[in-house]
This record gives sequence, structure tokens and C-alpha cells, in this order.
Amino acid sequence: MPIEQKQIQALSALEFKARQVVEGFLAGLHKSPFHGFSVEFAEHRAYNQGESTRHIDWKLYARTDKLFVKRYEEETNLRCQLVVDASSSMYYPDFAKAPSGSSPRPLNKVEFAVHAGAAFIQLLRKQRDAIGLTTFSDKVLVAEDARSNAVHLRHLMQHLEALLATDAPTRGRTTSVVEALHDIAQRAHRRSLVVILSDMLDSADREDEVFDALQHLRFNKHDIILFHVVDRKHELELDLPDRPYTFVDLESGEQVKAHPAEVRDAYKEAMAERWHRLKLKCGQYRIDLVEADINAGFEPILLEFLTKRARLY
Repeated sequence: MPIEQKQIQALSALEFKARQVVEGFLAGLHKSPFHGFSVEFAEHRAYNQGESTRHIDWKLYARTDKLFVKRYEEETNLRCQLVVDASSSMYYPDFAKAPSGSSPRPLNKVEFAVHAGAAFIQLLRKQRDAIGLTTFSDKVLVAEDARSNAVHLRHLMQHLEALLATDAPTRGRTTSVVEALHDIAQRAHRRSLVVILSDMLDSADREDEVFDALQHLRFNKHDIILFHVVDRKHELELDLPDRPYTFVDLESGEQVKAHPAEVRDAYKEAMAERWHRLKLKCGQYRIDLVEADINAGFEPILLEFLTKRARLY
């Protein structure tokens, strides 16, 4: 299925600002770590003999009898790196096996992530911000650095649409977000925004490595937004009719026969603990964590997030 352009147009009318200072190469909306003589006042510094007197604060001179120069925040454009999980678990639910109906079906997890990523591209494109793309499963599949030209952005859209292809492999691709995040931390030399769209179903014994990879990005002063893409009804709450099922691991193919009523409480407790640990670490590292339930649709979730962020920053 192609990306539905009409669904992402409404979101592109909004404005996105970085939470922290970023480093770019054009004038834009976001604060830069560098100082110039722009609009927003930052601080005073001592006047150096011989430089222009244009920016001396004469009112402060009248009070202190000392010469100080006003410094202002420069504004810059943003570099954003989209990170999209393309592992097999992201192709859940598998609607290809479901009976077709007359009403439009909801998006599965990879479709949700692709449309949300496309909405970010359109939004940042209008602001002249630079966007890159990383897709991964058990390894990094696509690694496009951030650029802002039209040809590059069309190229990113093609990569995203490729994930929606009907012949896309949906078995045998495990999740390894660790390698993808370390790869971005090594490639992105400037402070950037990193938007992660993933179900975060990496192996349970690698949980500490996932947190270390997130910390690596924060250590490099990147602003991180993590959209935890889930099917809350089925994946987190195990809300299924009470009859025996054969549960199939989309990544390994392993099968387990069980009755939901027998395992639901223990399963929900384990998933809640996993979510709590992720939320705790994201709070510790100052990472914006958003639970993205595919049943709610990507538009309401992004609209709520962007509106809330605009009020805060």
C-alpha cells in the first residue's frame, strides 16, 4: 500500500521546535549553541576595546559605569534522524491473512511507523529542516544522512514506501535497536533530533544494552523522541476471546499453544514491568517517550504530541 498523502497533510501545517539547542547550517526556527546578534537576548559580555560600539548596552553602562555588549541567541535549522524499526514483529497484525471487509482496516505497526515518519518529513520539510533516515531489523538496512533538498526527501519517501511493499519480508528479521542507535551516535556529529519508531521488542537479555545505546545518544547531546509502537489491545492486554490459541513469534517462528485466560495475568504483569523500566530510563535520560497505540491512529497521537510540545517549548 502507498503512503496516504491526505492523512499527513493536516499535520504538516503544524510547527515543530527542538527542545534543546541544535547545530544546523541555515537560518531557521531552532536555537543554536552559537551566539550572534539576532532577536532573543542571551547574556552580556565585557566590551573589548576596538570592536564596534553598536551592541553596547548603554543603560547598563549608566548604572555600572562599565561597558558590556549584548549577546543574542542565533536561530538555526534542525537536523532530524528518523529511525524506523523494520523487524518482523513490526508487521503485526498480518492483515494479509485476515478476511477482507468493506470498512477500511486499521494500520499495522510498520504502516503506523511509516505514516508517522512521512508526517515528520513533510512537517520538517516546510521548515527547511534537514532529515535523514535509518531503518533496521537485526542490522542497519538503510542509513541516509540528514539533508534538506527535494530529491533527498523524495528518496526518503521511497525508502519508507518500500517497507509497505506487499512482498516485504515479514519473517526471520529479529529486532536489534542497539546497533542502529550506536550507528547513529557515531554518524551524527552535530546535535540533532532523533525520532525512534519501534516496538522495542529487542531480546530481553539485551535490555541493558538498549538503555546504554539510548544513553550514548543523550551523551552526544541529541534530543530523542521514542514512539513505542504497540497494539495495546492484543500485545499489552492480551484481549482475546477465551479459547485456545497457537501464538507464533513473528521473528523466530517459535510457536506456543496456550489459553489466554491461563497466562493473561502473568503476561500483563511482565509487559507492565517492561514498560515501567523503559519509562524510568527515558525519564532519567530526558527522552520523550510516547506510547503509540496503533488502534488510536497515527494522526491523533502525533497531533496530541506536537501540540503538547509546542506549549512546553
